[in-house]
Amino acid sequence: MTERYPRDRFDEVSDGPRVGAHRGARRRGRGWIAFAWGALATGVLVLVGVLVLALLNGSYSFPGSTSSPRPSSSSSASAAPSESPSDEPSAPASEEPSAAEPSAQGATSVVVLNGTTTTGLAARGRTALTSAGWKVASTGDAGTTGATTSVVYYQEPDQQAVAQGVAKALGIATVEQSSAFPNADVSVVLGADYGG
Repeated sequence: MTERYPRDRFDEVSDGPRVGAHRGARRRGRGWIAFAWGALATGVLVLVGVLVLALLNGSYSFPGSTSSPRPSSSSSASAAPSESPSDEPSAPASEEPSAAEPSAQGATSVVVLNGTTTTGLAARGRTALTSAGWKVASTGDAGTTGATTSVVYYQEPDQQAVAQGVAKALGIATVEQSSAFPNADVSVVLGADYGG
């Protein structure tokens, strides 16, 4: 089956059966090549966009980076107790065997979060802890603002004594083990009962 092309000046040459020979045969797959380049460009743009968003949100860090993860006020401020605290019953700090002194803090990071709408509550908690000798990594707002009771959360069992010492310094009675605040080893959530 021959293809029909619009007539042009070269078709007027009657030199034999070669009418329309100046038009080369169409290459097969020409449309697929353009489609493949378009799909590749789209994939690259989507990948770059996802990477940029992940880096901006802080949800991805490059492996082998030498900086140690330190809690910041922005990352700890967004930390909300999305997971329920552990099923272990909370006990007042005074009932526990012993509370650590500030000299036993070592590399344990402590973060103070404001769980209320009271402005400056986390800063008051930080001042009370630093004047007692504790090192506070950062302060910020908790993910929720309706905390009525102040609680000191710790991640690992070996951080319990430090959490109890921090609770004692702040006059907080409740100390719980929980993974709800992954940005610090010990997280203090100040509630409406904290007087500062």
